[in-house]
Amino acid sequence: MTNPAPVVFTRHGIMRGAKAAIPLIIGLIPFGVVTGVASQAAGLSLLEAVVMSATVFGGAAQLLVLGTWSLPAPILAATLAALTVNLRLVLMGPLLAPWYDRLHGWRVWGSLFLLVDQNWALALRELNRGGRDAGYMFGSGVVMWLQWVILTGVGHQLGTVLSLPKGHPLFFCGLAVFVSMLAGMWRGRIDILPWIVAAAVAVSVSLLLPGTFWFIIAGALAGSLTGAIRDTLKS
Repeated sequence: MTNPAPVVFTRHGIMRGAKAAIPLIIGLIPFGVVTGVASQAAGLSLLEAVVMSATVFGGAAQLLVLGTWSLPAPILAATLAALTVNLRLVLMGPLLAPWYDRLHGWRVWGSLFLLVDQNWALALRELNRGGRDAGYMFGSGVVMWLQWVILTGVGHQLGTVLSLPKGHPLFFCGLAVFVSMLAGMWRGRIDILPWIVAAAVAVSVSLLLPGTFWFIIAGALAGSLTGAIRDTLKS
């Protein structure tokens, strides 16, 4: 039996990944700008908005938190809500194990920090084609991180000019992001019951505890529990 080709992490792979991410950047321009506008509407300064984008680097989580931002900041609830939204990354990461199980240090942790849905899809396609250069995902992630930080900064400055009131239709973008994520997860009628339960619980909790993040956590837990019970009864 022959040994598989070794996994490498090269400058060439980084550059290839960066080039492959350019079309994705064009598609994410409205998303980044709207996130910046939302940060300004929530009362964040330009520096705070840029630091948030640079450290969180998660559009869905950022829009989620900014949508119900208040003072003092609901740190615990916001953290749990963002964790709930980003749990999908826990399932996505292991699919890249053929690369990152063979690397160590900053190459692994830097790449995982830069992991988002778009460059994960690029990296998985490259891996399935037999690619062995893990720098590919790192390069695409760096480019997307840079554009995200810049675009949210631009959006923040645009928000100071527009001065959009809370509830403006532009902020529907946050909800649209989650709806589009659901569309990609739909597996058919088997998902109807968990989704209905999750929606009913989320709406109920949002009415009981308005202006908080707990409806997201409650809805996610209720839907997940319903799905688990459904699968258990079928087995």
